[in-house]
Amino acid sequence: MSRPLLVEIAVCTYRRSSLSHTLASIAAIAVPEHAVLRIIVADNDVEESARDAVEAIRAKIVHQVIYLHCPAGNISIARNACLDRATGDYLAFVDDDELVTPGWLTALLATAKQTNAAAVLGPVSARYGKDAPAFMVEGDFHSTKPVFVNGEIKTGYTCNLLLDRNAEAFRDRRFDLALGRCGGEDTAFLADLHATGGKIAFADKALVIEPVAEERASIGWLAGRRFRSGQSHARVLRTTAAAPGLALQIVLAALKALVCFAVSLVLWFLPVDRWRYVLRGILHLGVVAGLLGVREAMHYGGPVPAARSNPHVA
Repeated sequence: MSRPLLVEIAVCTYRRSSLSHTLASIAAIAVPEHAVLRIIVADNDVEESARDAVEAIRAKIVHQVIYLHCPAGNISIARNACLDRATGDYLAFVDDDELVTPGWLTALLATAKQTNAAAVLGPVSARYGKDAPAFMVEGDFHSTKPVFVNGEIKTGYTCNLLLDRNAEAFRDRRFDLALGRCGGEDTAFLADLHATGGKIAFADKALVIEPVAEERASIGWLAGRRFRSGQSHARVLRTTAAAPGLALQIVLAALKALVCFAVSLVLWFLPVDRWRYVLRGILHLGVVAGLLGVREAMHYGGPVPAARSNPHVA
């Protein structure tokens, strides 16, 4: 008999009480035949604030659970610690405020096998609280799916991701520490993977659920997220286009923003459509800002520490 397929599931965390629920959902997934699971939790806090949640789930499940203490406040450090610790055939990433569904991993692996992709993305479905604005629930503004460009996925996210560790495009690839405090490190990682020949596929049945926290159920939060997404896209453009092309991209993004804002005024009395176009316009403004070199806001931790090659393992 061939050896079992080793699949590792990585959760990077920073002071989130929801981690316990995330780990419990992972513990309840269906395990594909001839597969062995290992869970890796990377704690990005200076204090070992996630240790208790890890120890609690470790005592309840048969899967191996590894705790990595890799401070502080730079998500790329935590992600890279997971990459360095992983030894399996596949490595999946989910966020510490998400719930995976029972068939999640099976669907990711099936798509990876069918497509021979270096990376597979799954959908993230938002679940709103009772106090969320009605138009936001109707428009489903917080859910996440990949963007297809001419039928191809050229970048993605880590909130629902499976990586083939044996793929040539994956080898020696790491998350950029310079992006670990502002975000967009996952966009850059997957864009680079695609640029070096790594195929990115989509598993539409590999569902992850994200409960939307009250503080995130606002236009202000969504606007900030869209603007940062635009800046992340601009970073990818800067690495692939020459100066004349970048100038054209700035003009096009600015025009798109103006069109979106104009359409939002026309649709002002239709809240879902209005805010959808406003947010799309803000995304294009983020592209303009990114192409002009506007620095991205810092969202994780304090000063960037030196990278740790051997985070504390337990």
